[in-house]
Amino acid sequence: MSKIAERLEAEVNQYNHLQKELTKLGATRTQLDSQLNENELVKKEFELLKDDSEIYKLIGPVLVKQEKVEASANVNKRIEYISAEIKRTEKLIEEIEENQEKKRLEVTKLQAQYQASIEGKAS
Repeated sequence: MSKIAERLEAEVNQYNHLQKELTKLGATRTQLDSQLNENELVKKEFELLKDDSEIYKLIGPVLVKQEKVEASANVNKRIEYISAEIKRTEKLIEEIEENQEKKRLEVTKLQAQYQASIEGKAS
């Protein structure tokens, strides 16, 4: 196997690895969006409640009474955390897409070189 073919195979493997990472990050992004929407709905529901309303939090198999202020603060913290995770995930997606494009160009270049070397040997 020629050096060009070996490099081509290595680059294709790296490209495929980047594609798998991108797929995983896409699934993560979707899951985070879902969690964010759920928490924003909870926040809106809390806004509709009276200040003296009883709120219960599920901890394991037990419902524990919680103050509205504390529950609202927890939901707001979760929203902040999830939003930060979404930004981090989007940044990773952008980086991987850039790397993937570089690999795609490298693979294309190596394929052309490999094709030219095969045609050169055939002549």
